[in-house]
Amino acid sequence: MIDVLIAGGGPAGLATAIHAAQAGMEAVVVEPRPMPVDKACGEGLMPSGAAALRSLGVRVEGRTLRGIRYLDGRHEAQAAFRDGPGLGVRRTALHAALSLRAAELGIKVVSGKVGELRQDRDGVEAAGLRARWLVAADGLHSPLRARLGLELPDRRTRRYGLRRHYPVAPWTDFVEVHWAADGEAYVTPVGDNLVGVAVLSSRRRGYLEHLSDFPALVDRLRGPAATPVRGAGPLRQRVRARVAGRVLLVGDAAGYVDALTGEGVSLALLSAQALVNCLRAGTPQAYEGAWRRLSRRHRLLTGALVETRRHRAAARLIVPAAQRMPLLFGAAVHALA
Repeated sequence: MIDVLIAGGGPAGLATAIHAAQAGMEAVVVEPRPMPVDKACGEGLMPSGAAALRSLGVRVEGRTLRGIRYLDGRHEAQAAFRDGPGLGVRRTALHAALSLRAAELGIKVVSGKVGELRQDRDGVEAAGLRARWLVAADGLHSPLRARLGLELPDRRTRRYGLRRHYPVAPWTDFVEVHWAADGEAYVTPVGDNLVGVAVLSSRRRGYLEHLSDFPALVDRLRGPAATPVRGAGPLRQRVRARVAGRVLLVGDAAGYVDALTGEGVSLALLSAQALVNCLRAGTPQAYEGAWRRLSRRHRLLTGALVETRRHRAAARLIVPAAQRMPLLFGAAVHALA
């Protein structure tokens, strides 16, 4: 019998499989898309995420990130990472590197989808396979999460993200977050001549319409884009629990607050390790608490920023406050990193 069957071969699913293989467990990944898979993503890894990649034995080229900078056209605040650099890396490059590491460890990747599943006291049957445990790593709008009845309603304003790349040399080694009345633009250096620009907003508009809210940024992005626009959302996903019998949720499938603070991939990599540790210890139910501890700062700080963003008068004060209180801004960046 397979030890761990993983639905979804994105970063969270592959990281889970790699950790399982390193722990001496047999892992099989089920993924319907050809690899590498692209996705609307800010593409910046916090220092904790860069360290998590190294612990997996994953080697990937990218741009060193020294910290976070907030700008609103009149004010600016920045904070450097205290515990080593982050990493700006194309989503496709990250996925290819994780896939290569999985192949080095002999992890089997099966083309297909996990649809119906049956579980009993000894295991789970899905995709024509039987395993001791099934990990749902099937993304922000996880079909398995919905099938298990683990979703919770959310009546708050929905936010969406759009991303594309521009062939310009990075002008900084910080991730820049540009603030405007109706949203944010994130600029992440991902190559020597490539930056990713993601916009987040609750308004449903086209990418260029959103980008027009940031004239100083537009001036830096003259010329044609390097990639098409990719979108994601609604971003916030409330989840009842991360464990349902012999099924465990990881990555975006486990719940998501917002992309505003950029820890999504880092949290997914760390959660994958915690999940496998709980399975190794024979305490799968402990994963719920482990996930909550890992994500607590992210949930609190990101949630507070998103709530502030809902009120225009308060949102206008975010960057000025960060500029006037650099120690507090630095502490917040350190907590998230």
